[in-house]
Order: sequence, then C-alpha cells, then structure tokens
Amino acid sequence: MAAGYKKDTEHAFITIERDLKEGKIPRLVLLCGKEEYLIRWYTDALIGKFVSEACKPIDLVTLENENITLNNIIENTETISLMSERKVVLLPDFAPVYGKNLKGFSESDLKGLIDYFNEIPEGSLLLITAAEPEDYRGKKSRLMTAAEKNGKVYDFQSLRDNMLRSFIEKRFKMAGKVYTSSVISMIMAESGYGNKAIDYSLYNLENDLKKIIAHCGRSDEITAADVSDVLATNPENDVFAMLDAIGRNRKDEAFRLLHNLIEAGTPVFNLLRLITSQLELILTVKEMKDEGMTLAGMQKKLGIHQFRLKKAMAVTGQYSMTDLRKALSAAYDVDENIKTGLLEGPLALEFFIARI
Repeated sequence: MAAGYKKDTEHAFITIERDLKEGKIPRLVLLCGKEEYLIRWYTDALIGKFVSEACKPIDLVTLENENITLNNIIENTETISLMSERKVVLLPDFAPVYGKNLKGFSESDLKGLIDYFNEIPEGSLLLITAAEPEDYRGKKSRLMTAAEKNGKVYDFQSLRDNMLRSFIEKRFKMAGKVYTSSVISMIMAESGYGNKAIDYSLYNLENDLKKIIAHCGRSDEITAADVSDVLATNPENDVFAMLDAIGRNRKDEAFRLLHNLIEAGTPVFNLLRLITSQLELILTVKEMKDEGMTLAGMQKKLGIHQFRLKKAMAVTGQYSMTDLRKALSAAYDVDENIKTGLLEGPLALEFFIARI
C-alpha cells in the first residue's frame, strides 16, 4: 500500500494555545513545520504576549543574515527587558533547525548555541523559527533535539479535518457571514488543502476564503455557488475528473480537461505530480476497500482528509486493479519521457491519456 500508519497526536497549535493560556511558555521556543502560516501566526502571538508595543524597538531583537552570530545571540538574550514581560530574541528562518548550513555561522557556533540553550535567563525568550524544507526526510537535527530537551518545540503540520473546519468557520464568522455545514465540507473537499502533490497551504486557503467572502458581496450567507465560482480553477478537481473520464472511456472529455489545464498555465510537472499522486491514492483506496476497510479506517491509516478519500473512492469503480497499475506505470513513463527529451510535456501527457 502507498501509505503507512500515522500516529494520532495532538496538533501543535492546540498545545501552544493551551501553553499560552496557562503561562507555560519556556525560555526557549522553536516554531517549525510545514505550515508557515501557523509559524508566522504564533511568532506574532508570542511577541505580542511578552513584548510591550511601546518597547518593541528595545525588547524585541530580530537577528538575520550577517547579524546572526553566537555572540550577538547571547549578548541580546542576556540583556534584560526595559518594561516588557520578557526580552525576545528572534531567529527567523533559522536554517540549522533542519540541518542546513547557514553562511557565516560555523559548526562551533552551532555547538555553542546548543550549549547555551540551558543557560537562557528567566526574563528572556529565545524564539527560533524555520519552515520544513521539501527535501526533509524526518530525521531530527541536533538543534531540534536540544530544543526539545531544553525548551519547547511546536511542530506545525497540516491541519486535520476538525481543525480545518474550525479554521474556515472562524474566518467566515469574523466576516459576519453565515453558512451551512455542507458549504464548509465543500470547501474542504474542493480547495486542495491536504494534497501533498500540490503547493496549497493555509496561506492559499486564507486567500481563497477572502475571495469567497468578497464574491458573496453584501449577502449575509456564503453559498455553494460562491464556493464553486472561486474554487472552479483548482487543478486537483480537474485531474480527478480527467481520471474519471478515462475510466469511463470518455477520452475526448479527458483530452478537453487536459488542454484546459495546460491553457490555464498549470505547469506540466505539477500536472504529472497530481496525476501520479491521485492514481496512487485511488489504487490504495481500492486495495483497502477490497479488504473491507471502512472510510474511517482508511482515514486513520492514511492520515488524509476524508473528502479526498471520497473522491478517490468514487473513481475506484471505473478501474480494475490491473488497469490502475497499468495507468500508474504509464504515468511514471511520462516523467521519464519528458526528462530524457523523448517527448515534450503536453504531448507526453496526451500520449499518456491515449495509452491507457
């Protein structure tokens, strides 16, 4: 199968909200993970909690680029705050969190910083942030391990269904709009959030929610039509529709959808990643379905949103296991054909549809 068991742990934003409320923020905090939106949000939240607005020029020190030296970090962290609850020293986008080199910051500097973690004074907060790089393979760096030991690491991964629903609902309530549960479900299904094959984060979702609110205009209610009009250009939906059309032997429809995606400016390799990812998901879901696994069981096992699972399940009936494996093999061949120069991108994708 294409995915393994994903441990059910508390999301970092629930943990940090509780720690903020209970006053349990330690002297060392690392904000990291895939969701840059949440990293930025809680960076601002921690600064807002501990630093007086009037004293920000003195009590908040942001060290970047050539200013990131071990001496600067220690000197600023040791300096007491003027009138704020804490002196905050911020190291934004700090590459060593994920084992990357930082120009001008040596191996001995890194060792010195890690050694300093347990010496941070009570009235200070050393706040380090870093977004998870695409090539990250899950191995913790020395810095991350030391931060866990001497402070608190909040690792912001993608939101799960109930948290994603709350995120959307909160934005609509803030805009003074009403909505139905089915409209929220439609956004969760159609937005593309949670699909690792496309670059769609909470920043993208926030932007789409703003568009939906604007599309709604003066009306008090967000409708399915508002959502459909805004999210109609999501390539994930068209790729699912394209695979469904292929499965129904409607290749004319599949070619039309492919050409629409290309003409809309969707990069060929993005399309290929989507096609491959969705075929892998459909194959996995079909295997699980044949084994008698429930939708809830699939969601727990795969760790993805149930709405993507429902989409995949709807397509499984169009393909046999043999056909799915053949289609997936053909998708892998497309990647090789493009990279070796055998076929140009659009032509290679057309050949893929014709072949299966």
